[in-house]
Amino acid sequence: MLIEFLFKNYRSFRDKASLSLEAAGLGVLKNSLFEYGELKLLPGVAIYGKNGGGKSNVIRAFWLAVQFIKNAQRTQHENAEIPVVPFSLDDYSCDQPTEFEFTYIFDGIKYLYGFAATKEKVVSEYLYHAPKGQKALVFKRDGQEFKFSEDKAKRTLISKTIAQNQLFFSVACTMNDPACINAMRWFRECIFFSRDYSDVPQQLVEHYEDKNLLRAMSDYAVTADVGIEEMRFEVNSREVTDDMPDIDDLPEGMIAALKQFAHALSESLGGSEAHLRTAQVTAKARHMGTNRFGDRKYYEIDLSDESDGTRRLMALAPAIETALRTGGVLLVDEIERELHPALVNFIVSRFQNKKTNPNGAQIIFTTHNTELLNLEYLRKDQIYLVDKKANDGASELYSISDFSTRTTDNIRKGYLLGKYGAVPNIDIEEVE
Repeated sequence: MLIEFLFKNYRSFRDKASLSLEAAGLGVLKNSLFEYGELKLLPGVAIYGKNGGGKSNVIRAFWLAVQFIKNAQRTQHENAEIPVVPFSLDDYSCDQPTEFEFTYIFDGIKYLYGFAATKEKVVSEYLYHAPKGQKALVFKRDGQEFKFSEDKAKRTLISKTIAQNQLFFSVACTMNDPACINAMRWFRECIFFSRDYSDVPQQLVEHYEDKNLLRAMSDYAVTADVGIEEMRFEVNSREVTDDMPDIDDLPEGMIAALKQFAHALSESLGGSEAHLRTAQVTAKARHMGTNRFGDRKYYEIDLSDESDGTRRLMALAPAIETALRTGGVLLVDEIERELHPALVNFIVSRFQNKKTNPNGAQIIFTTHNTELLNLEYLRKDQIYLVDKKANDGASELYSISDFSTRTTDNIRKGYLLGKYGAVPNIDIEEVE
């Protein structure tokens, strides 16, 4: 479970921003909270803001940090730039490091991990854990100087192999450092990002052996469209070899590339057996109709002919259900895109209800859907706003709970009237 995500000097955010999932002392929707010791954690947060204000950059910052953490040991060759994007609306932030920090719980242990980096080098890095309840240092880094409290000899040897543009955390995992491996598992196994509905065929290929996820995609399709009775999936998988005849329905260049890759894969494995598979997917929705005699009968429609909203919800289904099953964190940018507000409420409610979310999964999403501001599904401390300051163009992230609001306050009305900021400053002509 995520406790807090901090970042600084990334895209439109110049100053430190904090996204905290630690619950405030509110008396509403307490049954939706998850406990870790004395901590009470939120099952999710919604991020609001005007177009261009920077709310999507919160998701981008999280995504960039996670991808770099998971892959820094193999993507950072000697001259590779670190893919940070500092604030650009002044003449000094480009020379300052971009910072990221995660406080989280995995497998019953609390962790704190963070790093700061410019495009050229990692400036600082640290990892703490609390396997016995007390915060303990795993490693700390200042440039190329390292400090360790345990396994000093082994970690000192690992530190000698770390390039200035690599993370010690990432490399140490490849060197079988137990504490780092355990801490890394959260990043590798428990964080999910939404995918576009155009990826539905690829997701069907990836999950065709997982009947639970296919069933979830079908169930979500039925939820999205009252006309759909069920979805039927067929995945025809074929093995690719370098001497096989052409594969039907694939472009000639792709066929050649697949064969070449299969041959190279076999050679790289020293002649041992190597398999590469390609797959075709068909997905059809069953709708109830009537034949010429007036009898009710099922008819099938291709997935490509279904609504964008149906396909969008199906695309979200695997990530939603996997996060709920594993107790992971799901991040979705513009959750309401192509979806009716009722479907957004449906997704949010699955995380807010412990019957559908028994493992402490969390959802972080950006949205313009003001229906959620009625506080039927969310608490005030679950509503974050992003606004861009007029004087310097820097984005800031803050929570509705930072304001003095009464229980009876109409949060939705106040937001639309600009009481909390983060709305467009426009004049609407009166309709006569």
